[in-house]
Amino acid sequence: MQTPAGRECKYYYEDFHRGRAVQDCRLLSQEEWRPRLCGVCPVPDILRANRCPHMRLDARRTRRWLRSRVEVTAYCERYQVSVENPYVGCGRCHPEASVVLTPAESKERKG
Repeated sequence: MQTPAGRECKYYYEDFHRGRAVQDCRLLSQEEWRPRLCGVCPVPDILRANRCPHMRLDARRTRRWLRSRVEVTAYCERYQVSVENPYVGCGRCHPEASVVLTPAESKERKG
């Protein structure tokens, strides 16, 4: 569904049908989430970069100075490991993707 920031996110939900006014993020708690957080949230970019069905995302809102940010941690449910870079994944589920996305390492292996 389209977020208030205009990006596609599977965790965002809204319902304005027949007078309802429901907006919700199913990744953050109701107390933490505000519509303006969708503009600084990295989750839509992570979902666009990595569609692994085994990766579970957890998010929390943090405040730095006067700005709010969304910090995301990822966990691979298939191999039971925490994911260092959620944009790439754990590297075990899709090994060919990790080789393609890190060309510097593949050059070192060849040479």
